[in-house]
Amino acid sequence: MAKRAITTEDFMNLDVFSDPQFSPDGTAFAYVSTTVNDKKEYESNLFVQNVDEENSKQWTFGHDKNSNPRFSPDGKSVVFQSTRSGVPQLWLLPLDGGEAKQLTTFKNGAVSPTWSKDGKYIIFTASLEQGDDVTSQKELSKEEMKKEKEEKSKKPLHVKNLRYKSDAQGFLDDKKSQIVLYDVEEETFTQLTSGNHHHGFQDISPDGSTILFAANLSEDEEYELKSDVYSLDVATKEITRLTDGEGSYYTAKFSPSGKRIAYLGHKQEFLNATLTKLYIYDVDSKEHTCLSDGWDFQLGDMIAGDTRLGSSENGPVWSKDENRVFFIGSDKGATNLYEVTLQGELKELYNVDSHVFGFAYDPTNDSFVIGVSSPVEPCNFYLLDAKLNSKQLTDANRDFLDEVEVGKPEAISFKAEDGWDVHGWLLRPYGFEEGKKYPMVLEIHGGPHVMYGQTFFHEMQLLAAQGYVVLYTNPRGGHGYGQEFVNACRGDYGGGDYRDLMSAVDYAVETFDFIDKERLGVTGGSYGGFMTNWIVGHTNRFKAAVTQRSISNWLSFYGVSDIGYFFNKWQHGYDLLDDPKALWDISPLKYADKVETPLLILHSENDYRCPIEQGEQLFVTLKHLKKETEFVRFPGSNHELSRSGKPELRIERLNHICDWFEKYL
Repeated sequence: MAKRAITTEDFMNLDVFSDPQFSPDGTAFAYVSTTVNDKKEYESNLFVQNVDEENSKQWTFGHDKNSNPRFSPDGKSVVFQSTRSGVPQLWLLPLDGGEAKQLTTFKNGAVSPTWSKDGKYIIFTASLEQGDDVTSQKELSKEEMKKEKEEKSKKPLHVKNLRYKSDAQGFLDDKKSQIVLYDVEEETFTQLTSGNHHHGFQDISPDGSTILFAANLSEDEEYELKSDVYSLDVATKEITRLTDGEGSYYTAKFSPSGKRIAYLGHKQEFLNATLTKLYIYDVDSKEHTCLSDGWDFQLGDMIAGDTRLGSSENGPVWSKDENRVFFIGSDKGATNLYEVTLQGELKELYNVDSHVFGFAYDPTNDSFVIGVSSPVEPCNFYLLDAKLNSKQLTDANRDFLDEVEVGKPEAISFKAEDGWDVHGWLLRPYGFEEGKKYPMVLEIHGGPHVMYGQTFFHEMQLLAAQGYVVLYTNPRGGHGYGQEFVNACRGDYGGGDYRDLMSAVDYAVETFDFIDKERLGVTGGSYGGFMTNWIVGHTNRFKAAVTQRSISNWLSFYGVSDIGYFFNKWQHGYDLLDDPKALWDISPLKYADKVETPLLILHSENDYRCPIEQGEQLFVTLKHLKKETEFVRFPGSNHELSRSGKPELRIERLNHICDWFEKYL
């Protein structure tokens, strides 16, 4: 029996796994599964599975978001965070039976718990105002929260800071992320950090005397995008900066002995296009060593997708012998698991041309649980033993995959107009027939410093199910192809990146005779939306276009985006007052009179990254010029609509895309 084509609603039928965590003895692992419930809302629950068994056991239930499970060092309990009381709070679950116990009642919640190595303390992060007392925090009831929100909505917003809004958080207030220590036996709280700065907890030393955090403690914090790693003496609260104050440093982890610290970062040589480096800090000698000198790939997971919910460990993680550090790296459209010795010897531990989205390390058996996705597998966990043999542990979404046809993309490589090598993929339509001609849609990723890759992507599969060839590539500016490549679009938006995309289309229509070159569509979001706008203003080869959460005017972007005041300088080399004409010359709005392609504009009302006025300007201008265009505004949504927005609005978005291409292609 033939499998059915994938539908717009099918992302709601997926289980999305994240955050694997080994039990202390290495016999089991916990993880988070996120789904869309009958109310069309996201819910996350915790599961546990023995590494020698095939089935998982569900720990939490209900329609809340339960996440961040962390085993106590003795393996007798798990601390996790849950929204069941209204805001994220910490809960403790005994593993010998019984109900979870609520540990925190902080007004603004508590997140990201970590155990001290002796199990006496739990360290977490809380959003606090100046003068808040952690010993007397009381959470509001849902009725009180509603009333407070209503009262706040009646008051004007008094803005004093340059950085006053965030796409993820909305309008910012005076609360800051502070690090708090909870004494498990005494059931008491101690605030470890304070002041008018955000503090990102990183790790606690094996002897419990020192914590690491990342922050910018400068008085000019809002004017500079830097971050340093600091140590804090738990007893005296004395703070010491460990990094040089000249770049962006984060994700610091103590070695098992506490004698060394591994951390990530860079000196911003290419600003936000700089490849991340791996450093080792010797606690006694205070010397820093860069282990990644000579590497030309990005550390961490840079794959763009629309079916990843929840965070997972990317590294660095120390080995038990303290001579190796494990991490995920992004290379040529795939993410792999690596190790490097303290002598700088690099080794791939797992590379099957897929998307490794997270991992957990078991020092007892020197093994790993790795989370893996591929274009035909939304997610699963695998056991990688000390001999690097892998075994599948879970069989997520089996019923879905048995019912729905999922296409496997073909990798392509080609030469751009100026000789650069460009990499991408082509997905054939559902029910493909030899000898038949099909329309093609070009997908353009955002960022620009991310990459398309070997992961499950619902939107790509949906367009193929609708009868389109889907072409998606990594033009210059994306990660995965080295420092020169990722830096190449800076100061050249609409230049080499545009030529790469047009070369991709040329290659596809010349290589695959089933593509109808007279029926081409293009779409993309964020930077991909900018490129879509740029393309339709510079060529008429596409018969339909859909621009999403896009940029149309760099002049206004400077002042309205939550990142605009530095992004223009970092990406283009000048600010609004430096060279307004240069910004206008690379603004798609300037070329609106050249647009002949029917253009659908999709934008979220609460997008603070690429604010909706960018879509408004483009729509009004095109409409005034009597161009073929329509504008769809999504209420209550931000820049993340396509990835983690309200499920019903995600469906609406996909339907609009499909309808537009059906109408014009």
